[in-house]
Amino acid sequence: MNDEKDARADGIVEEIPEESAEQAREQAGEQSPEAQAAAADAAEAGAEPEEETAAEAGQPAETAESKEEEELQMRYLRLAADFQNFRKRVEKEKQDVFQFANEKIMSDLLSVIDNFDRALETPENWQDQGMLEGMQLILKQLKEVVEKNGLEEIKALGEPFDPNFHHAVMMEQTDEYESGTVSAVLQKGYLLNTRVIRPAMVKVAE
Repeated sequence: MNDEKDARADGIVEEIPEESAEQAREQAGEQSPEAQAAAADAAEAGAEPEEETAAEAGQPAETAESKEEEELQMRYLRLAADFQNFRKRVEKEKQDVFQFANEKIMSDLLSVIDNFDRALETPENWQDQGMLEGMQLILKQLKEVVEKNGLEEIKALGEPFDPNFHHAVMMEQTDEYESGTVSAVLQKGYLLNTRVIRPAMVKVAE
């Protein structure tokens, strides 16, 4: 009987240290290897999805914001370009108004100049030299006035024919001028600030 009691006592003594050791480790803050492995797996499984979710949640917002900024920038550039074009167009129209506002009156004065030219083509027919000189002086003053306002006579006689400035009414055979050049001027042409308001009416050498 005493031997059995001793054996049981020994068994109890042997089991108690294992449980006490685990409780001692838990109280001391230590975990068993199985618990540490489970905690590591849980940390790996739980940390990564949170980071991916945050990244996925932030990426569409950044992309949408970048697209909106890009659209605003493009809209600003288009508006700036449209404004520049509008300003250039207004400046050109204003300049054209100043340069060609007197085009109508200049065109009307061409008939007066033509009549003076025709009257003075044959000065030998003028019996009164004083009258002739007075008419020549008036024509000179008139041309000076219109030239100050941008009127310019188109060069034609002896010049190569240019359809932009010359209006050919006939061809003629002549040895005086080369083929394709203006051999005679039937009516003078004029420019107003580099714009043709009346082409020269000419004959062209064949």
